[in-house]
Amino acid sequence: MAKRDYYEILGISRQAGEDDLKKAYRKAAMKYHPDRNPDNKEAEEKFKEAAEAYEVLSDPEKRRRYDQYGHSGMRAGADFHGYTDINDIFSNFGDIFGGGFGGGIFDEMFGGGGGRKGGARQRASQGTAGSDLKIRLKLTLEEIASGVEKKIKIKRWKTCQSCSGSGARKGSSRTVCSVCKGAGEVRHVSRSVFGQFVSITACSTCNGEGQIVKDHCPDCSGEGRVQGESTVKVSVPAGVSEGNYIPLRGQGNAGQRGGPPGDLLVIIEEEPHPVFTRHGDDVMLDLLVGFSDAALGAEVEIPTLSGKARLKIDAGTQSGRILRMREKGIPTLNGRSAGDQLVRVNVWVPTKLSREEKDQIRVLAKSENFSPKPGDKSAHSDKSFFSAIRNLFS
Repeated sequence: MAKRDYYEILGISRQAGEDDLKKAYRKAAMKYHPDRNPDNKEAEEKFKEAAEAYEVLSDPEKRRRYDQYGHSGMRAGADFHGYTDINDIFSNFGDIFGGGFGGGIFDEMFGGGGGRKGGARQRASQGTAGSDLKIRLKLTLEEIASGVEKKIKIKRWKTCQSCSGSGARKGSSRTVCSVCKGAGEVRHVSRSVFGQFVSITACSTCNGEGQIVKDHCPDCSGEGRVQGESTVKVSVPAGVSEGNYIPLRGQGNAGQRGGPPGDLLVIIEEEPHPVFTRHGDDVMLDLLVGFSDAALGAEVEIPTLSGKARLKIDAGTQSGRILRMREKGIPTLNGRSAGDQLVRVNVWVPTKLSREEKDQIRVLAKSENFSPKPGDKSAHSDKSFFSAIRNLFS
């Protein structure tokens, strides 16, 4: 059975942003949640289907491959191996619903979540998660064409070595919160003529961590982390574009008191090139040639992103003619092909001539071969020119 379109599953457009994507996934997950649909296999499958769609579309690289190649580009699911257990979905996407299953939106709706409650307590005792970081990485077209590994220095919160991230002074330890009894959450029950209502909020005493620190580490003041500088390696694949970003999992700010670290998002920026102009995977080069080379033909040496190359200029080449050098452009991201290098020929006209040179040109100008005739076409009316332009911007 063919897989349904991921955008169709979540009911969003292909231009949907991150916020719209999360809202759509929340809506689908709430609708097909197993607690709302007990013993309903169809609802369970749709719940898994929504999770798979979100797993792919929430990852920029997987989403790009899916947009370009559909399900066939996912390599058996774009590294998504499918969920056979509903708890796998809870553990992977609990944060989307505000604090994890067992302490977030699902507990408010369904009053607990059964066996998943223990997972919430475990996460609560880990402290507050660290925030994500974003940095911009400037690359030349040559680096983009070949791929590159960069070392970047970042300032971030790092785990305190004195207390190993616990926030407690060496020799002491954290204690269970007396208010929430280690759950990290407080449950409030109210009654009305409509029945009983249960609301769950993070414990304000321990900030939802389930444990408190009485004797603080002097180096981090109980935070479990300190400011520092780190060097991170990032491998940039060939073919990236301006605005693409590479997520480095766990390389963001360290969490408080043993909380999980955030991610580091490396955003790609292209440096302007002095010679080439990029259009998708193709690159454009403007080439100046002398009148004699254009008229008689020549072979010239020109730059490419991978070094020098020889290019043949046919006799009678018109100014504005575009010559194509196959697969001399930018490699397709995660693909096996590459764009082309398009060379636009511009015939150079000298601005300073000696008297003798002017006399020679006047003699040549009298020849009928040096004047256009009715029916002659310039490079700009040549079909190959417009074909190249269409391919360039398509």
